[in-house]
Amino acid sequence: VDRAFPRSPRGALKIARTLVALITLLCFVASGAHGAYTALACMETVITLLFLLLYLLRLDTRMRCLFWPLADIFNSVVAALFLLVVGLFAVVIKSNKGTLAGGVLGLILLVLCIVDAVLLCKKIGLDKARGRSAPAK
Repeated sequence: VDRAFPRSPRGALKIARTLVALITLLCFVASGAHGAYTALACMETVITLLFLLLYLLRLDTRMRCLFWPLADIFNSVVAALFLLVVGLFAVVIKSNKGTLAGGVLGLILLVLCIVDAVLLCKKIGLDKARGRSAPAK
């Protein structure tokens, strides 16, 4: 178990994404919102939790079959696009207060996804500069 990961900026962001996605899911379920809203919030909660466990248990270093930071960036970008659509629909339609709250939390989750993607892009860029292709001193 990587005990330093939850205290790192990326770890704190993953935990925040998981919690906000879970609260968004609860808002949509409690309000009886459209099934697509609930399904997106549920998928985002599960996928973010799986990435959190992947990094927390250091499984990304054991399973080399996939470049996990790039998969995480792809997940963040795709989730941000879906959250933009669903969040705006939920806020505009606002059939009840639970749907409105879920939509607003979905838009907050959208911002967290974008920040996560940017942090991961910077990490990949910094790791590349330190790799074999870096000029010798």
